[in-house]
Amino acid sequence: MSTPSLRTIFAAPRRGSRRAAGAAALAAVLLLAGCAGALTPIETQDAFEADSTYSRTFAAVDADTCEAARRALLSQGYIVNSATAQQVRGKKSFQPAGDVHADIEFTVVCAREGYKGVRTIAFVNAVQDNYRVRKSNNSASLGVSPFGSVSLPFAGSDEALVKVGSATIRNPTFYERFFQLIENYLAGDTGQRMPDASASAPAAAASAAR
Repeated sequence: MSTPSLRTIFAAPRRGSRRAAGAAALAAVLLLAGCAGALTPIETQDAFEADSTYSRTFAAVDADTCEAARRALLSQGYIVNSATAQQVRGKKSFQPAGDVHADIEFTVVCAREGYKGVRTIAFVNAVQDNYRVRKSNNSASLGVSPFGSVSLPFAGSDEALVKVGSATIRNPTFYERFFQLIENYLAGDTGQRMPDASASAPAAAASAAR
């Protein structure tokens, strides 16, 4: 049996084999394109439609709307981290399973609507962060001469929460219940509000002068 020469090994492929290779390459490209088409691009998930999932208009000034939002979050066990006349932020923790934890962070922004500002648009966003408990065994090095050091495991272990996911809650019913709770607090007795000290001072002085 004769050994093939280098010229024979590196010879150009025939026309038929060249066509077959081109067809195989084309099929591979089409297959990859089909696999890539199955993925949903991130930007297509935000259509910027004029819906009311994350916003609602209330017949109240911005300070009263944000105060109602603060009370709504407090009534559901949220810890309010910050609250102003234009923004409220709260957080609540959940444990749906033994090694699964979740936090929901609520953000409410109150923006005046209209020229006189007697209406307010409340923009709401709730982000859910998911965590899992990860365990790592402890070990210590024990020096044993002349063999060097030997690692021995301890019986205990360190546990830590590791963040495994984060996403904005998109359920319209979830936000609808929150907006309804804001409406309930806005419909309360406005006479229970504390009077403005600067506005009541002249009235008190006039009453004392009589």
